[in-house]
Amino acid sequence: MAMRKVAESAIRTLGSRSCQSRQLHATPGSKKIVGVFYKAREHAEKNPNFVGCVERGLGIREWLESQGHKYIVTDDKEGPNCELEKHISDMHVLITTPFHPAYVTEERIKKAKNLELLLTAGIGSDHIDLNAAANAGLTVAEVTGSNVVSVAEDELMRVLILVRNFLPGYHQVINGEWDVAAIAHRAYDLEGKTVGTVGAGRIGKRLLQRLKPFNCNLLYHDRLQMEPELEKQIGAKFEEDLDAMLPKCDVIVINTPLTEKTRGLFDKERIAKCKKGAVIVNNARGAIMDTQAVADACSSGHIAGYSGDVWYPQPAPKDHPWRYMPNQAMTPHISGTTIDAQLRYAAGVKDMLDRYFKGEDFPSQNYIVKEGKLASQYL
Repeated sequence: MAMRKVAESAIRTLGSRSCQSRQLHATPGSKKIVGVFYKAREHAEKNPNFVGCVERGLGIREWLESQGHKYIVTDDKEGPNCELEKHISDMHVLITTPFHPAYVTEERIKKAKNLELLLTAGIGSDHIDLNAAANAGLTVAEVTGSNVVSVAEDELMRVLILVRNFLPGYHQVINGEWDVAAIAHRAYDLEGKTVGTVGAGRIGKRLLQRLKPFNCNLLYHDRLQMEPELEKQIGAKFEEDLDAMLPKCDVIVINTPLTEKTRGLFDKERIAKCKKGAVIVNNARGAIMDTQAVADACSSGHIAGYSGDVWYPQPAPKDHPWRYMPNQAMTPHISGTTIDAQLRYAAGVKDMLDRYFKGEDFPSQNYIVKEGKLASQYL
């Protein structure tokens, strides 16, 4: 619920746009901070480092309240009568997460007269209307790099699950069955296969590095080509034309951010260009794919398997087609919210809040919207 930085410099901006003037740093006085996270319920007590949930609220409540700030935490984010709506008019900071996204629309931004700062606990801020935020003079930032290892590892796992046809065997064990042929007829080695990543930012690069020992043929499509030295080290070949890359790939991994250019990028026509029998892994964003086109391609066998943890919308409704299509290995949005990742993005949020209160700039790579300008990956 997915996001990727394609340039080492954090901000490449549009020309100046007219926007309302809001403070880049905190105005004086006590602040109202609202955090929207998923509920852990009984699981919260099972691990003291489980900080990315409502019950622990990133572990920053005591610190915030000791400085005189008010901290509201909820998971209730949808509809006109939800808990989040009650606080929009007077909150100063909103902390959201891709794993349980509070959709920050233009309408909500207009209501938030005191709002100065939007923080994403994790990476990927497409649940925010970034143009509306820029026009309102808001600052949007995320904890860049906080869960790139977590997502890349998860992607590698999903590639192996699909290629080795793992899930049918697991289900046989649960169901008391034993039919080797039903699994083996479509199980393959990863070695020698061609794997292409659509996007080679922080996560895409790490995935390619982890795939190298498997002796795959590695391809990548991106706006920017890697430096020759890094490209040689990873052993990946640049493909400028996405449609030319897709028919070459046995495995396709989506690692591009969700923008207006990538929304619906994999529609029926583009999926038809994929090699018959290819598998797709998508931990980027669900809306990059045409939902029904993916389901139809899996049903027809044109796509041999699809796995990911991102859906649109999130949480996915019970009748979402991906829940019921064949040869899927879908999960809720979990790849970037491991305990290790939670500790990293909780620390990153606390650091940015501290800088905000002190009137200091954030690390430059964390800015998604600053002074009316968008970061390069969202242009």
